[in-house]
Amino acid sequence: MKRDIPITLHELNRMVTGWLVVLIAIFASSSINAASDDPESVNPRQEPTLLVMGDSLSAAYGIEREEGWVSLLAERLEGDAQVVNASISGETTSGGLQRFADILRQQQPDIVLLQLGGNDGLRGLAPAQMQTNLASMIEQSQQADAKVLLLGIDIPPNYGQAYRDAFTGVFYTLAEKYDVPLVPFLLEDIALDTTLMQSDGIHPTADAQPTILANVWPALEPLLETTQQAAME
Repeated sequence: MKRDIPITLHELNRMVTGWLVVLIAIFASSSINAASDDPESVNPRQEPTLLVMGDSLSAAYGIEREEGWVSLLAERLEGDAQVVNASISGETTSGGLQRFADILRQQQPDIVLLQLGGNDGLRGLAPAQMQTNLASMIEQSQQADAKVLLLGIDIPPNYGQAYRDAFTGVFYTLAEKYDVPLVPFLLEDIALDTTLMQSDGIHPTADAQPTILANVWPALEPLLETTQQAAME
């Protein structure tokens, strides 16, 4: 008669480990199935991301950064949207275009606020090239499924009416061609008020920043509502 060989401690550990693996797999499967029944866990609502691509007017030149209109926008949208400010003082549309693809890929924004062109105008650069640069950024944004808000600017009359018309015309042409909303003049009700402009006559003061946000908000709010509704579906 054969005598049964007792189970060793090593074999017992292997059996217990095997059962634990099976139990963990069953539990994990149940958890996944339970989560799938919860719409919020399958597709959790995420805050939309807004990317501001601008120059000194959006980079809070000459004032504290937290006083700038972009920071005021971030405060207003706290808890509802994330605001990324990629603005650099002195930036032209060419410089912005060179940086744009990488920023777009890294941030994956839902809305892009394009506020560039002022330095092109102050340097007397060709409006046609400015239009090409801005058009490329709009196209890249739309290809990435991001909505675009174009923030226009004007230049002083001493540049000549012909150049000024060609410059401001770029923003209207792009808005119509790509069907994007436009704020025609970011510094509306500010630029001609010396109490709201810094001593250089180009950059707005801290007191002017709420007005800039007020100029942007009516065009931005519908884009935000559409984006937030889409995220909830």
